[in-house]
Amino acid sequence: MTGTGGASGRVPRGLDELVSSAPFAQAFALCAIGTTFSIPLIRNLLGWPGVVGALCTLVVLAAVVLIGRRHYIEWRGWWPLSIFAFVAWCALSMFWSDYTTSGLIGLGYQVVVVILAMTIALTRDMIQIVRAVGGVLRLLLAVSIGLEMLSGIFFDVPIPFLSIEGNIALGGPIQGIFVTRNLLGLMAVIGLITFVIEWRTHSVDRPLAIGSIALAVLCLLLSQSPINQLLILVVLVATLALLWLRKSSAERRTLIQAFLLTVGFVGFVAVYIARNLIIRMLDAGSEFGVRYHLWRATWDLVKDNFLEGWGWIGSWRDDTFPYILINIQVDRVHASALNAYLDVYLQVGLVGIFLFLVLCLFAFLRSWNLASNRRSLIYTWPALVLVTLLAGSSAESHILTGAGWFLLVICAAKASQSQSWRQRIDKRPAGPSSMPLNHPDQIP
Repeated sequence: MTGTGGASGRVPRGLDELVSSAPFAQAFALCAIGTTFSIPLIRNLLGWPGVVGALCTLVVLAAVVLIGRRHYIEWRGWWPLSIFAFVAWCALSMFWSDYTTSGLIGLGYQVVVVILAMTIALTRDMIQIVRAVGGVLRLLLAVSIGLEMLSGIFFDVPIPFLSIEGNIALGGPIQGIFVTRNLLGLMAVIGLITFVIEWRTHSVDRPLAIGSIALAVLCLLLSQSPINQLLILVVLVATLALLWLRKSSAERRTLIQAFLLTVGFVGFVAVYIARNLIIRMLDAGSEFGVRYHLWRATWDLVKDNFLEGWGWIGSWRDDTFPYILINIQVDRVHASALNAYLDVYLQVGLVGIFLFLVLCLFAFLRSWNLASNRRSLIYTWPALVLVTLLAGSSAESHILTGAGWFLLVICAAKASQSQSWRQRIDKRPAGPSSMPLNHPDQIP
């Protein structure tokens, strides 16, 4: 009886050691990031039931990870309240929405992604998150190129169920597993940022890092996305500004920050004034024309419910008013307003866009300050990813769903972990830095 009791006692102890271990948290992070980034592929292969099943399974695993690692997590002082305020307002919008069922589905999708992202932010260090994102994007971009080559070169036929048109032999545009060229281009830009940081921090072997950078550049070029071609220039300028700040003395940084803010504002005004010339240079006239008509149709409906919005839905449903009316007016089927800020304004009104801008502003300022003052180059990753997402949101709505929303929450949470005003009140170390020094998660 004693032997049996001892054996039965060892099982839960071993299970607790498993779910509290660093390898288990690492495996969960890889699965969560891989699934979130692969939602377009999963949807094409298994439909929305497959996406729901995968995400629900991950939520259960997230709860297991949080319970298993509860002794290593600092729960107080750093939770980004701006995220919860925005999500709470989206939830409140269900009370005046005319599409409650669709709205609840969209809200549930949004909340599930928050749970996954927050779990990773709570249980993984910055370098571990960058490694996981890099590993996932390396695989997904390679699979995208491989499938495009099979479709466009070896078999010379499209793959309709994956939305692959097989244009790689013509130099693009290609979509890979991401359905649209713009989303592929966005993932390539984020991959390029991640791979360069991996290379400069020696997180991976040099040949792998160089090959990954070449892969990201190839995907970006073949996507032929004018939006992301302009976006990479914005990221390059932000990178140069960060390098300048990081090499400057602490006394000069305030002056440099003020200078950069002024230059950024002047640059924004200049781009707005010269927008038609830039569009012609990028040969994006037809694409911009589509967006312009869509934005006008969307704005006409924003004015009808400007304060509270029509209700949160996330991705548009083509059979739901007012989105069906917008698509009829522009004679195309769109799943978003192709502008995240306008999309938020349409769905949750003036209050919602204010909360969303507060979320984005706090996340960006905290991450930028972190990147400017921390010695390790790894802390530049959240700032540059947020620059990519926020700048790209003027022409796409990826930041509101899926991988974009996932990355926004992670970056906001990790920046808040070190920069929140509540840290100065609590005076306690937060997050992974509060773990014992000999804890396996502290090993790079």
